[in-house]
Amino acid sequence: MQRMGMMIGLEAKKVAEYKKLHADVWPGVLKMISDCNIRNYSIYLKEPENLLFGYWEYHGDDFAADAAKMAADPETQRWWDVCMPCQVPLDTRKDGEWWAMMEEVFHLD
Repeated sequence: MQRMGMMIGLEAKKVAEYKKLHADVWPGVLKMISDCNIRNYSIYLKEPENLLFGYWEYHGDDFAADAAKMAADPETQRWWDVCMPCQVPLDTRKDGEWWAMMEEVFHLD
């Protein structure tokens, strides 16, 4: 199992919309997340800075393949089409990233 974290900004005028979307995530999107070996997935919001922090545990053995599988899913693509206009990618993210991936520097079970 691999713990993974990521960050992105959130448009101030879209905070309520983003919270509403995530209070009722589409069942097909939730299924695809599980089908891609992602468990214990949470998104946190820090206001008033409007930063989102995502955390999950990856239980597969090929994250790139599972990420590609998720990205190819039509329902996930539609979900991203409604969520992405709410988000503000960090200027410091790596090429090809939307959410900026983070390095784990400490963990305690």
